[in-house]
Amino acid sequence: MPNDAQLVLLDSGNVEQLLQSDEVFDAVKRAFLLHARGGGRIFPVIREQLPTGGVFGIKSGDVPTTGLLGFKAAGFWPGNRPAGKKPHQATILLFNSSTGRPLCVIDGNAITAVRTGAAGAVGLTLLARPDSASLCIFGTGTQARIQLSMALHYMPSIQRVHYLTRTGRPDRAFETAFGHLCELRHAHEVDAAVSDSDVVVTATPGGGPLFPLAAVRPGTHINCVGTDTKGKQELPEGLLRRTRLFADDCDQSRSIGECQWDAQCPMIAIGDILTNKVAFTRRPDDITVFDMTGLALQDLTVAEMLWQQAKAKGHGTTVAWPW
Repeated sequence: MPNDAQLVLLDSGNVEQLLQSDEVFDAVKRAFLLHARGGGRIFPVIREQLPTGGVFGIKSGDVPTTGLLGFKAAGFWPGNRPAGKKPHQATILLFNSSTGRPLCVIDGNAITAVRTGAAGAVGLTLLARPDSASLCIFGTGTQARIQLSMALHYMPSIQRVHYLTRTGRPDRAFETAFGHLCELRHAHEVDAAVSDSDVVVTATPGGGPLFPLAAVRPGTHINCVGTDTKGKQELPEGLLRRTRLFADDCDQSRSIGECQWDAQCPMIAIGDILTNKVAFTRRPDDITVFDMTGLALQDLTVAEMLWQQAKAKGHGTTVAWPW
């Protein structure tokens, strides 16, 4: 057996240096295509509550034709906040699929954030009305910022943004980050903000319905980001039955996404639109929902891209890993 094997380590600085939004967007589209065509597999998700009050999960999968194999271990540790650290933590590990030996360990925090934002952008470009001019976003945290940044980049028709905060108070840092990119308004009335928007993005911890059913007007598109665990919810009861519903993975949506509250609701995998397995033409009055629970393949395609770039550019730390 070889004893000169090496393991590449990519820390958060390496990842942020290599991440480019357009390249991540393409890698996420590739993940959806692989999933729809059966070229990539996702394995059952592990998602468990911890005695510490946090959540620990594992998403894994492979692409047999290219030898891509790996997993992301991630979760939420609320105790990190008092220490000034991020509560969401993620680590990705890629393997040699022929030998089982590890190839690359990657800090997955930025990957998770940006690939989720890219998935949201894919949903917007496929499902939202092309002339969408207004957006309502729930949340101002890391994921809300990524979602809004991607939305403004990939849908330049969006000019007006309403944002809502958990506290009901304006978020000055959020306004500083986005106020020069769009007409940004802190919303006090949930109903009015939603009904005045062509696109609604929910990027919250999923503590319950965020707005009433009656606030959603015909023609609206909704990206649902925060519901990714049993018990979470962001959308009002009855909404899914009024929509044309799409998911990154239908089984995951029923298990840990919004469809856990209505498992019989018909839906379409977003990859089936990309591969033209399912024809989709948006009617002017359609309400569309993209339920985003997150695919292991998204993490793996982005991680593989970064690993290849790191090797080519000499980034990261390489350590001996003999066997």
